[in-house]
Amino acid sequence: MKKTTKLLLLSLTTIILSCNSAKKTAEADAARKVMLAKKAKADKLKKQQIQPYSKIVTKDAKTDIGLFKIHTIDDKYLYEIPDSLFDREMLMVTRIAKTASGLGFGGGKENTQVLRWQVKDKKVLLRVVSNNVVADKSLPIHEAVVNSNFEPILYAFPIKAFSKDSTATVIDVTDLYKKDVNSLGLSVRNKKNYKVSRLDESKSYIESVKSYPLNIEARHVKTYYASNPPSNSSTGTISIEINNSMILLPKTPMKRRYFDKRVGWFTSSQTDYGLEAQKSKRLTYLDRWRLEVKDEDLEKFKNGELVEPKKQIVYYIDRATPVKWRKYIKQGIEDWQTAFEAAGFKNAIIAKDPPSVEDDPEWTPEDARYSVVRYLASPIPNANGPHVSDPRSGEILESDINWYHNVMSLVNGWFFTQTAAANKAAQNSEFSDEVMGELIRFVSSHEVGHTLGLPHNMGSSSAYKVEDLRDPEFTKKYGTAPSIMDYARFNYIAQPEDVGVSLFPNIGIYDKYSIAWGYKPILDKTAEEEKETLDSWIMAHDGDPLYRFGKQQRETIDPSSQTEDLGDDAVLASTYGIKNLKRVVPNLIEWTTKNNSDYEDLKTMYGHVFSQFNRYMGHVANNVGGVYENYKTADQEGAVYSHVDKKHQKDCLLFINDQLFETPEWLISPEINDKIQASGIIERINAVQTRTLNNLLSTSRMQRMIENESLNGNDAYALTSMMRDLRNGVWKELNTGKNIDTYKRNLQRAHVNRLAYLMTSTSNSDIKAISRAELTTLKNLVRSRIGSRNAITNIHLRDMAEQINAVLDPK
Repeated sequence: MKKTTKLLLLSLTTIILSCNSAKKTAEADAARKVMLAKKAKADKLKKQQIQPYSKIVTKDAKTDIGLFKIHTIDDKYLYEIPDSLFDREMLMVTRIAKTASGLGFGGGKENTQVLRWQVKDKKVLLRVVSNNVVADKSLPIHEAVVNSNFEPILYAFPIKAFSKDSTATVIDVTDLYKKDVNSLGLSVRNKKNYKVSRLDESKSYIESVKSYPLNIEARHVKTYYASNPPSNSSTGTISIEINNSMILLPKTPMKRRYFDKRVGWFTSSQTDYGLEAQKSKRLTYLDRWRLEVKDEDLEKFKNGELVEPKKQIVYYIDRATPVKWRKYIKQGIEDWQTAFEAAGFKNAIIAKDPPSVEDDPEWTPEDARYSVVRYLASPIPNANGPHVSDPRSGEILESDINWYHNVMSLVNGWFFTQTAAANKAAQNSEFSDEVMGELIRFVSSHEVGHTLGLPHNMGSSSAYKVEDLRDPEFTKKYGTAPSIMDYARFNYIAQPEDVGVSLFPNIGIYDKYSIAWGYKPILDKTAEEEKETLDSWIMAHDGDPLYRFGKQQRETIDPSSQTEDLGDDAVLASTYGIKNLKRVVPNLIEWTTKNNSDYEDLKTMYGHVFSQFNRYMGHVANNVGGVYENYKTADQEGAVYSHVDKKHQKDCLLFINDQLFETPEWLISPEINDKIQASGIIERINAVQTRTLNNLLSTSRMQRMIENESLNGNDAYALTSMMRDLRNGVWKELNTGKNIDTYKRNLQRAHVNRLAYLMTSTSNSDIKAISRAELTTLKNLVRSRIGSRNAITNIHLRDMAEQINAVLDPK
């Protein structure tokens, strides 16, 4: 028993000793882990400690001197920020420089924001500045505005070193461009569209970071994992090259000029809580270049003499631009000089060739001091004119026009289809250099207008009477529209007998007026005080259509502000246009082919003819249910919104019935079709007819017609009347007893389908009831005509009756 007890005690002691030993081991391990963690933290803190300049910016560093010094060491990038630039506002513009197929095009802007660099303890913070909400610093409400607009921190950087003279701070910015910082990469919207999950860091890198006197330019390649990429779906990724431009904003913002929507302009805006108003007020001001009178020329300017501005607007022509086109692009730029003369300036805008690489190896389009027409080797048939402006004042700081090589194919197709009937120089699918040069000049001038602050003025062309556009004297003096910022391309109204008529738009009356209104200095007055003068300049032309601005529309409600149209009467203008297309089609083969050539140009131009015809149909159709919009202030007489005249609406629908819904046989050429396609002409005709039909029967158009009738009674073109007139055109054969051809059968099916759609998808309005009534009438008409001697017509009518019945009585 005693022996057993001793053995138990010995066992217990052993167990206790073992437990104590294990506990001590665990405690030792824990202590070791804490010690290692502390050491790691200490090492990290040591690494983060501010080091001597020579240890951070080593002798291996490659230094680029500009706004900041940029030091590159292997794959690291260091900014050396002068103390004088802390808390200065800088504009960051993020663009896609190179892109995957299907993701827009190079030069597309992803984000714009104002930033400031700020020192906080041992860190440098990059903060996002909001200029959207403001109040004067002297007002009590300023504190509330500041408190409700705390500047978010975009990124924080440990301070690595100070410059040798202690006037600059060194930070490592590598991760700012290497990591996925939302506002510096692919936009959140695009990430959502393409279902981006995360950044693939192994396939992302910094291409370059460069410093210039006023800006920093960073280029970096980002590769994102995406489950719905726009192209190259097998990779499951999107790769793009991003360009971030950080531009120093002026210390003293330019004086604003406040916006008036009666004069079209690109703008910036702020909400100002410091104004004497009983609500917060949105202030909108023009985006424009800083054009100022030199002090020594003030008296000359006051006396009405033209003076050169303190700083000219200068555009450089990209070195990559083909030599033979450079003079035309320059002419397009300097065509605007005449508009600036109306603002009191001479030589305000000039074009220059850049210095050669030998003369100035440092010159680059990326330098924010230079605005450049950049020539891009791209199949995109377009050009665009973006600009970068100071959000505090609207001052345009720089602009690079993107000129895509294939813009020539675009103007080639337009000029051919719109003018070849009356213009021998266009009766060829490849134009002479002189003709193409003038087309390039036109595009250049239009795009430069955007960079000066002018948006599209789609209402401009409706100021001219259609018949005036056949007059040589009128067109040579005034061009095709009062503004080159309209899409009034080329004179498709001019007939072969109108010898000497001008075919091109030019810098017009409205362009000179709007540039003068936006740029002419009003001396010794604040931005608020000059409003009275600006209003007087507008009122001097009150009611004159030449000085009217008509905005660009997503959905065409105002038929006087359409794209690609000419003149004040869409029916008459389109009648002349169709006459010319009827002259072009029989000559297409001769004008687009030569020995040993294929039929690609024939196919392209035949497509352009269809597109042009489709435009004419749209121009006319948009008058039905149309509402004119003429901006006015309370001191001007007349309505802002007025409905298109009843008779004109009715005439427009009858025109479409005659020109489109009656099969346009002249467009159907067996000689052309047997050279360009195995099949497809039926689909081409059907596409134009269906597009126009659905346009006429859009719910928004029908709703406007219902509202017009409720407001104006018999003076309105009633929706029920329009439906009857449309039916009489689409189903004309039901009244005449003629056979229904293939094209018309397709149109009639499209009509029934559209009415069925309106029956099932419209909200609580009269549209549904009117559509039901129309289908009921059609059912009775179709049934009464069944029994035709023509087999396919009879089959078609029986089918239509069944389809209509299925819509009206689904059970």
